[in-house]
Amino acid sequence: MNRVVSFSAASKDYQSGRYTKSLETLNALLETQQDAKTYALLARTLLQLGMKADAAMAFAVAGDKAGQGGSEFSRKAALLYFEVGNHDEAIRLGLRYMLNQSLDAELAFALASIYKERGQEELLSPFAKVLAESSNSDHTLLAIRLLKSDPNDEAQALLIRNLFKRFPKLVPLRFLYLMFARHVCDLTSIKLHKQIIDERIASGQTAILHNESEFYNLQWCGDEALNRLTSSINKAVTAEQTNARRTRPRTWANKIRVGYLSNDLFEQHATMKLMGRVLELHDRERFEVTLYCHSRASNLEHNTFDRSLWGRVVEVGDLSDEAVAEQMRADQIDILVDLKGPTYETRYQVLNHGPAPVQISWLGYPGSLGNTDVDYIIGDRFVLPDSSSPHYHEKFIRLPDTYQPNDPIRRPTPGFVDRAQFGLPYDKFVFASFNASRKITPETVDVWCNILRRAPDSVLWMMAVSKQTESNLREYFKNRGINAKRLVFCGHADYQAHIDRQQVADLALDTWPYNGHTTTSEQLWGGLPVLTLKGTNFASRVTESLLNAIGLPELVADDAQGYEDMAVALYENPERIAEFKQTIDDNKRIKPLFDAERFSRHLETAYEMTVARAKEGLAPDHLDVPSLPARTTPF
Repeated sequence: MNRVVSFSAASKDYQSGRYTKSLETLNALLETQQDAKTYALLARTLLQLGMKADAAMAFAVAGDKAGQGGSEFSRKAALLYFEVGNHDEAIRLGLRYMLNQSLDAELAFALASIYKERGQEELLSPFAKVLAESSNSDHTLLAIRLLKSDPNDEAQALLIRNLFKRFPKLVPLRFLYLMFARHVCDLTSIKLHKQIIDERIASGQTAILHNESEFYNLQWCGDEALNRLTSSINKAVTAEQTNARRTRPRTWANKIRVGYLSNDLFEQHATMKLMGRVLELHDRERFEVTLYCHSRASNLEHNTFDRSLWGRVVEVGDLSDEAVAEQMRADQIDILVDLKGPTYETRYQVLNHGPAPVQISWLGYPGSLGNTDVDYIIGDRFVLPDSSSPHYHEKFIRLPDTYQPNDPIRRPTPGFVDRAQFGLPYDKFVFASFNASRKITPETVDVWCNILRRAPDSVLWMMAVSKQTESNLREYFKNRGINAKRLVFCGHADYQAHIDRQQVADLALDTWPYNGHTTTSEQLWGGLPVLTLKGTNFASRVTESLLNAIGLPELVADDAQGYEDMAVALYENPERIAEFKQTIDDNKRIKPLFDAERFSRHLETAYEMTVARAKEGLAPDHLDVPSLPARTTPF
């Protein structure tokens, strides 16, 4: 009887706001009564007194005492532990709750916030939908942060479209919506919804770009000053951290130890189709090569190439960023080359853990790595002119020909094909674009429409990887007066077939502000001339670099009007097209573009130049690599 009165007294004091008195009564009562309801009342009392950590502990005990009926106590404990920063307990109790109850937005917010902070991206997928459906704006914002920048994920695309309908004014969501719209060439929506972004930037609100991925910013923005405002790594690296990395005591070996970091280290990926031969050609008397691989197991299953020919392979997919950096330090890597940058499934954050005295960005990302501890970026005089320097914290390594390697040995020789195989007319001039859908901007297509109007006896052959993409493009061209019969679509093809089909077109039309990169060199290898225009940032200058490296600088127009006029002039002069195709055939095995051996020697010289500076204790500086003598015989 006394026990019931004591609990009732504590409860009455709590209800009356006498929390201190209630706490005294409960503390005395716990000496004899340790059940769920007593601990639950203790937790609520402690919470009223501002003692959140103690309240969390009491709710946790209440949950244990209540058994199957204690889920709600566990939930309350998890939320309080999250609030006071005890994330391990928050996760433990939050997951316990999820075993018995459906996930709610408040708990999803706590757990997702912890996993996001810890970089455990693989654990976030269960939370995005719940958060997105919440009316709490904080939950919505976190949901947007959890959404993956994977345009192939249809579930994500649907979620983003629905969110955008609810919150059209949220800038981060607008950027994500536009990313998915670009993937399927929804050019009408892009024009409509990008206009607000353009207006805000024009009014000086450039800080909104912090909400966009660096990589997807490049798809539409050719302004280097704006490109550098995007960043997916928020914590800046300090000068002290960089200096400590560069000056860490080390023993330099006779050979330069180079490490390459990527998840694209398998033969089918475009990166290795470009640089595989260069890795094989590294002079093993002067260089030790290690590949730090975080490629998906599913991708490696299909790899048939002996990767040891590229270098020693170290699998790091299961390691944390710090552990990867520690492995590299243990391997005494002199130069770490990141091949990904802020692209899909990257691990370039490893650079911020000080793995090597010289750190370089190359090939995977055509721009500056904001807030990243990187010393150099590899380019050439076209993609990285002097005028770009103010927009990069990296120093430039400029190779003498082009920054892009190419493999002429394992790249298939074009075989015979016929236009009929692709539904192309024999009696029409064929313009072509094999660039990815995300690179096709409304501005580019508007110029293509002008070209087709001025070149009435022509068709445009385009790659569209989905029916939705094809439908969107047909509709956009139709609305600009271009008959659907003048558009011919194709999809992805295997590598040999893709190389083969290039030759049946007359002229490739490049995109901007993001050019074809691997696509352009593949077209040139297949014998197809590519028309481009002078760009304003790295991504928009790549085709100019490649055309110069194969001896066709005249295919670079000064601006969009010049591009349009040149396309029409070439349509009217097919003999000029034949001359360009002959030039490609003549130059393919003489000019630098496909000369992997020449490229490898230039790259190695660059590495030696960076190490020489590091050994002397000199800070990184811009480096122009001297050119080898021009080749006079085919390689």
